[in-house]
Formats: sequence, structure tokens, C-alpha cells
Amino acid sequence: MKALMEFRAVLTCVVLSFYLQAGGSQDADAVPVLNCCEGDVLFLLDSSGSVSSFDFSHMLSFLSDLVLPFSLGPDQVRIGLLQVGTDPHLEFGFGAYSTQQGLQSALQRTKQLGGDTNTEEALEIAKERVLRSGMPGGARPGLPRVLVWLTDGVEPGDVQLPMADLREDGVAVLVVSTGRGNYQILRDVVSPPSEEHLYFVDIEDMSIITEDLRNAIIEIIRAERLQVRDISSTSAELYWRPVLAGTGHYDIRFGPVRSGNVEVVGGSPGTNPSTEFGHYQRIVRPGDSSSAKLTNLRPDTKYLVTLHPVSNPEVFNKLNTTFTTQAVPPVKPEVQSPAQVSVSESTMNSVRVSWGPLQPDLVQSYQVEYSVLPAGKLHVVKVSNRQNSTLLTNLQPGTQYLVTVSARYFSGRERAMSVKVCTEEVLPALADLQLTTVGSDSVKVQWKGSADGLRGYWVTWEGEPTHSSSQRSTLYLPPHLLSTTLTQVPPNARVCVSPVYKSARGDGLCCTAHFSSAALTWSHRL
Repeated sequence: MKALMEFRAVLTCVVLSFYLQAGGSQDADAVPVLNCCEGDVLFLLDSSGSVSSFDFSHMLSFLSDLVLPFSLGPDQVRIGLLQVGTDPHLEFGFGAYSTQQGLQSALQRTKQLGGDTNTEEALEIAKERVLRSGMPGGARPGLPRVLVWLTDGVEPGDVQLPMADLREDGVAVLVVSTGRGNYQILRDVVSPPSEEHLYFVDIEDMSIITEDLRNAIIEIIRAERLQVRDISSTSAELYWRPVLAGTGHYDIRFGPVRSGNVEVVGGSPGTNPSTEFGHYQRIVRPGDSSSAKLTNLRPDTKYLVTLHPVSNPEVFNKLNTTFTTQAVPPVKPEVQSPAQVSVSESTMNSVRVSWGPLQPDLVQSYQVEYSVLPAGKLHVVKVSNRQNSTLLTNLQPGTQYLVTVSARYFSGRERAMSVKVCTEEVLPALADLQLTTVGSDSVKVQWKGSADGLRGYWVTWEGEPTHSSSQRSTLYLPPHLLSTTLTQVPPNARVCVSPVYKSARGDGLCCTAHFSSAALTWSHRL
């Protein structure tokens, strides 16, 4: 298993390294990373005493996997780590490591601080020393800056104002919470949209969000290298950092994104399979320009724009970004589907998933994805835009699933919400029960049972009810015991044995004990 994980990590690096290579040998269909990933990423790591050593080691392992594919260097991505404790500590600044080997070794050497969660002082250090341009080891001027806060969510402190100051200064803020935390506070501190920059995840399931968080960081960096501003319902301004020394030209293509596909691929003149109806617009700007106006756009539509610097004999990678034009009246409702996802009708092999609100005028279709946690096979169910629930079948009993409901809008946007669901476990009934009287008031009780997941047995016995009261007794036995002797049992007592499982009791069996001078046996079998 370890060898397999190492192979996957190496394979990830190889694949990403392929995308990072600029030059004529690069596949024209690939979305390059090197030419669009240049920025400073600071990780704010909760290292206080509220985080267990087990959780801290998981956070470091998560960070190691998260940053592994990035190409590091003074003209690429730089990583910094700031630990939060009673006295926050800058583990290493942006200029410390320019190779993955050095960065990974530094993460392995990182020790937990302990103490209080002094996030306010840590944010002050981040603002004044690390993320400020021009400071020794600080951020580079004119480049994207990203702050990723990893916290257990316990007593985050007064972080809203300093986080707002960072965002106002142009720092993109993302948050990963491994505890319950204060959702309102964490939602307020992240850069919008919060559904893409705020992650709640169990500490042992952090690997689930690794790719999404990494893509969110890359998207922020890529968007700041190629920016779209002054967006209206029919036009937008495209800005880029010049890479041509006054020679050559910039080839710009843009068109509505075809649902489910945002990758630029080749096509015949005037068509592009990545855009709706196969149409795109093309404009050309000289090599000394750094902006262009995009016109004749559709309202409330998601667009893909591609910038290709062309200058022989040099070869440059393409830059891509997306933007959405403004809507025109009527204004869309504030609540967008899915705003809530619920679970009902749970059985051993099925569960019903429902969501809302239903918005057929805005939503083109729904898609329900589900898989066994933590890394089971992904299943996909397509649902029409006029249906707000579906029954998932052929599930495994007693199993936890991650279910994600995605709404695909006519405008090209998507919105998703995930929930964890559990199917009911199998509860086998007791198969055999025997009673043997011993003396005048004792009963030996025997049964059969060896089902998986068994937690124990409940034994109850009760005498015949009288006008005044009814005598009832109970006994809990561990799963390895299959018999017991009950004493001081009232005449004609009803003796019952039920198997106990994790979530509930299974069906039991009952027999009545009749006492006489000779030992007698009664049995009940299914």
C-alpha cells in the first residue's frame, strides 16, 4: 500500500511536470501551469494545544501532499508557513525553499508549538512581515498573494477585522476547518465565493479536498495573471501582464462555455468545440499592448477567454480564465439551488436524497454523485431540472457515503452541496433459544449467534403480571457468551434474548419457563 501511494505521488509529479514544460513539444490541448502559476502562498497552521498531536501530524501530511505538485522558485510559486500558538512562529518565509526536496524536508521537521490559539498576533505577523511587499522574505510586488488558514475551528479569536484588512490589501483568503467551528465567522473571513474557498472536513478525510483546494489556489493565481474587469451584461475588459518585448502579437479568443467543458481545444476556423454552439470571437492585439475590450457578449453567461502570445521563434503557453457577464432583469433569487440537501427513507441498501429550492427556469439539470468514504468508486445519477429528489439504490449496508448534489445552470455556472449519509446495518435475528429449568427457581438460557458486527445480547425475564405489580429484570452480556443461568426466576416467567448491534437491536426470541420437580427444556427456533 505504501509503495502504491508513493507511485501515485510520483505519477502526479510526472503528470504535472509535463504540463509545466513550456515549448513547442507541449500538447496544444493541455492547460499549462507554469505560465499561469506565479504567486506567494502562506499557510497559517493552527499549532496550539487545542490540536492533538495526531491531528497536527495529519495537517502536516495534508500540506505536504497539497504543495507537492507545485513548481517552486523565484519566478514561480513560493511557499511560507506561519504557526499559530501562544507566541506565533514563522517556520519559514517565502524565500526559504526553491525546491520540493527542501520544502518537504522542512515540513517533516516542523514541530507543534502548543499553547493558546493566538491567531490575532499571527495575522499581524502575516500582514506586516510576510505578505507585505518589500520586506525581507516578504511577498513579491505585483504578484498574487494567497493565505490558507488551517484550523480546528476552536476559539478562532477576533479574526474578522484583520482578515478583512488582508482581503482589502488584495490577499485571497481560504480556510480549511477540521472541527465544527463557527461557520458564520469562517464564512465571513474567506474571499468570495465562500462555497469555493471554505472547506469543512474531518481530520482523517482531509485528502478528499486536496485536489479541490489546490485547484482553488491555482485558479486564484491564474485569474490574477489574466484578469477580467469592468464586466457588464454585454462587454468586459481583459488585462494581462505583458510577456512580449514589443514584438509579435497577442491572439485572443473568447466564447460561451459549453456546459461541463472549459478546456481550450483545437477546431476548424471559426469554431471551437469548447464553446456553446461551436462559435467564438477572435481579436488580435500588438505585442506592446496589455489590455483588450471584449464586446458583443450575452448577459448572464459564463465565458472562456484564451490569450496566446505569439512571437517567433519563442514559444509561449496559453493563458485561460473564465468570467460571467452580469444578468439583466428579472433579478435572480438570492437563494440558489441546491441551498439545502436532506436524506430520508434510509434502508440497508437505499437512501433518498432531496434538495431545494427547485428552480427549473434557471437550472438546466441536476447531477447526484455518491461514493463510499473515504475513497470508494464514484457513481453518478443524472436528474432533470424539475425533480428535487432521487432514490439511490444498490448501496452497501452499514456504510457511510459522501453524496454531492450539483446544479448546472443555463448560464454555465454550477453550484454543489455535499452531505454524508449512512445506510442501515444488517440486523440478523436470533436463530435459536433454549430454556432448561434448574431447581425450583433457576433457568439455564442457551442460544446461537455469531453475526458480524454483534455488540452483545440483552436478556430480559418477567413474571406473570399481578394486580399490584410486574417483576421485570434485564441483563446485558458480551457477544462471546451464548448462555447464562438466571436465578430467582418467578413462576411462568417470560424469558427473552435479543442481539444488540451498533445502531439497534435485532429481532429476539422468547420462551416461558415452567417449573416442576424434574428439569425440563423448552426451545424456540426460527
